[in-house]
Amino acid sequence: MTTLERLGAHAAGGYQRGLPGPTLDTLRLHFADTVGAWIAACKTAEGQALLDFEPADRTSLSGRVALACALARLSEVDDIHLASGTTPGALVVPAALTVGAALGRSGAEVAAAAAAGYDVMTRLGEALDGPTILHRGIWPTYFLAPVAVAAVTARLLDLDAKRSAHALAIALALAAPSVGRQSGASTSRWLAIGDAARSGVAAARAAQSGFTGDLHLFEGEFFLGVYHLSPDAELLAKALEPEPSVAVTSFKPWCAARQTMAAVQALREIIGEGVAPADMTRLNVGVPFPYLKMIDHGVVAGERMSYLTSVSYQMALYAYDPNASLDPRQVRDTLPREIEQFMARISVRADEDLLRHYPRCWPALLTVDTAKGTLEKLVLYVPGDPERAFDEFQVAAKFWRLTGPLVGEHRTEELLRRSYAALDEKDGPRALIEAIERCIASLNLDD
Repeated sequence: MTTLERLGAHAAGGYQRGLPGPTLDTLRLHFADTVGAWIAACKTAEGQALLDFEPADRTSLSGRVALACALARLSEVDDIHLASGTTPGALVVPAALTVGAALGRSGAEVAAAAAAGYDVMTRLGEALDGPTILHRGIWPTYFLAPVAVAAVTARLLDLDAKRSAHALAIALALAAPSVGRQSGASTSRWLAIGDAARSGVAAARAAQSGFTGDLHLFEGEFFLGVYHLSPDAELLAKALEPEPSVAVTSFKPWCAARQTMAAVQALREIIGEGVAPADMTRLNVGVPFPYLKMIDHGVVAGERMSYLTSVSYQMALYAYDPNASLDPRQVRDTLPREIEQFMARISVRADEDLLRHYPRCWPALLTVDTAKGTLEKLVLYVPGDPERAFDEFQVAAKFWRLTGPLVGEHRTEELLRRSYAALDEKDGPRALIEAIERCIASLNLDD
């Protein structure tokens, strides 16, 4: 049995008896978290550009999946699986809800499809060493988005194991590894991630119609010859054992690139111990070298991603405007003087010792000089990681902070309630999708 055949069998038949209670509880939280990110993205400039953009298939099922996944992903406050370097929730959850609602699937059926989608995306991401290839310029979430969405869609279409395997193979044939270096106020990377999700729906539908793909892509020279990648054969052999991957997928506690967060959390903890930002004369951040260049830079006016990926900006933002950390917009015309001055005190370096923790965690070592001496803080895990897991209260608090100011108390309450209930009720997916659509429509009317 090839790797794609094993993955296809899991997509078609995994969790046939239902999800274990703890896994289902965790999946509910990820559904709610992703819906919050999805709504919050609509008020960013990039989200508005996507909503205003009118491709020909916007009203088709694949077009709706494309838009929903693009919005959830561009929020930069969606979940992340560290070991694979992928952000599965932004692809799996909107696809499962949109396709499931369109096909009249129950909450339990959508839950099983989503859990399998998380597994397929993250295990392939681990086998391809997602965190490492990310810093080579290959975007693992984009690369594997068609496969994840194909796995979800194949399950909801009731494809058997063989056709599900072909759906995954076709999806890989449609996949692209990179979007290049993106800049500007409305980058095409979000159009690209939406298009990748659209390809996943197309792949599953093609397999349903009898089209086939190469089921030996992982056993041959395909990845080495085309992408110069060598998938971990041993990891792929046990790819679907033993723990559902949603259980080890992290929530983001605020809006930023995850690579910046351990350093910001270290600063938060030092400030929490009574050290005022104004008393910090010099700050040195040590990180694993694979993501040093990604986060060691300033910001560019109008380019949102530069703010979200700059560790010095994210640290200064927390120091002087902590309530803004969860806002997906975060773009400023000019930097406040205190933020600019605080950023100038920060230096970032590669710390070789931290590599022993990476990529299972994405750590940072912060050293802070003050007039009274030097403090040091090592952070391996941030709130929202499985080791510091979010509970229902924390997910709800984040949800309210993201959506409440946008859609109001009544709609936020309904949306959160339906997000938690979507996987338990027969008509839950359809009811949640309709609530999401009402919220997005209300945002457009408010404009």
